[in-house]
Amino acid sequence: MHELSIVMSIISIAEKESEKCHAENIEEIELEIGALCGVEMSAFDFAWDQAVKSTLLQHATKKVNHIAGQGSCLDCNAVFPMQQLYEPCPVCGGHFINIQKGKELRVKSLLIN
Repeated sequence: MHELSIVMSIISIAEKESEKCHAENIEEIELEIGALCGVEMSAFDFAWDQAVKSTLLQHATKKVNHIAGQGSCLDCNAVFPMQQLYEPCPVCGGHFINIQKGKELRVKSLLIN
């Protein structure tokens, strides 16, 4: 379950940023998670609930912006939504795809005090 290591990295980022500002509490964390980044959201949520205990994120509101997948075909230049990696182009069936959106996995913002 790599979701736990992702959550631990997010906690580390949040705590380091809070430390820079001498913050004692994090009120809110906003994340961007793309549909194609390989994170299983139910496993992520379970790992989150367990890992944030006794951290600055324990009482923080977690906002997750889900980024839909989007690709463009390098053969026919079609732009199309993607639900999973390695989808063929729906127009020409080609497999040379440039992923434009959906691989994001980042901490977008922290609200601290």
